[in-house]
Amino acid sequence: MSHELRTSVSAGLQRAWLARGPWACLLWPVSLLYRMVVALRGALHPGSASPAAALPVPVVVVGNLVAGGAGKTPTVLAVLGLLRQRGWTPGVVSRGYGRSGDAVLEVRADTAARDAGDEPLLIHLRSRAPVWVGRDRVAAVRALCVSHPQIDIVVSDDGLQRLDLARVAQVIVFDERGAGNGWLLPAGPLREPFTHAPPARSVVLYNAAAPSTPWPGHLARRALCPPVELGAWWRGEVGLPQAWSALQGRPVCAVAGLARPQRFFDMLRAQGLSIDPLPLPDHDAFDTLPWSATTTDVVLTEKDAVKLQPERIGRTRVWVAALDFAPDASFDAALAALLPPPPART
Repeated sequence: MSHELRTSVSAGLQRAWLARGPWACLLWPVSLLYRMVVALRGALHPGSASPAAALPVPVVVVGNLVAGGAGKTPTVLAVLGLLRQRGWTPGVVSRGYGRSGDAVLEVRADTAARDAGDEPLLIHLRSRAPVWVGRDRVAAVRALCVSHPQIDIVVSDDGLQRLDLARVAQVIVFDERGAGNGWLLPAGPLREPFTHAPPARSVVLYNAAAPSTPWPGHLARRALCPPVELGAWWRGEVGLPQAWSALQGRPVCAVAGLARPQRFFDMLRAQGLSIDPLPLPDHDAFDTLPWSATTTDVVLTEKDAVKLQPERIGRTRVWVAALDFAPDASFDAALAALLPPPPART
């Protein structure tokens, strides 16, 4: 399937999931089968809400009820920062969507995105926290704790529906779509039924300007950091505010391999850029450069940047616009209330 077709299909599904229109109704019988699978999974793991005594350290799961990118990765990075501020030494486990293979693997700075998954690699590069990936999240937690014995708490990037992964707290992330049309996959965006109240030991975070479901929760502020050239980004440098004005008034190709790229494009336009948007399928591998060799300037996300080495881009100037994401102070307090005290340092 071509890039264009995959992107079109993904965008079409996102639109269909917002209402109970013809496409959603057509898929609704299939969603009943999905509901049966979800119910069976819950019956097989009736003790999923038990404390994480079976694991070496407490686990905090960050996940979402809806498919299609609600903001888990920036939330994981924010949670890591909050935990460090409170005296914890956190590590991260993840499935590593899109990676080749299912085996448990440690993510390092030089690990290829195709082996680690783009989001786990980004989390490691941004946070410098130890990150392990694997289909078996429990095995990944154990491997992480063996390889980094200083870790005293683990954040699971996704895994909300992994009932075998015991957790002391979970963060459920919504964006402005909320629960969509309220139907399960594939007729709607929900991975599990939407209930009248959040599950026990949950904190709800809205990656949106206002709450988008009836559940009480907290808001997050988001903005784009000034862009930095790709080579400088790989060296850990940050952009300067004047970088925005340097890109204004000239054509810029905006690239986004995201489930919902429009938000990124809108944020670039809000900075005064005149962009030519180039949406790509979520987790696109960038095996070939999607823009013309004559393109002068490209702006893309960090999630895409982890799949591009500077020597590949030729004469094109590629800029990376990182996301500045910060939950409100009440989120920090609500999450901390669900955690045990951090271990005393000797």
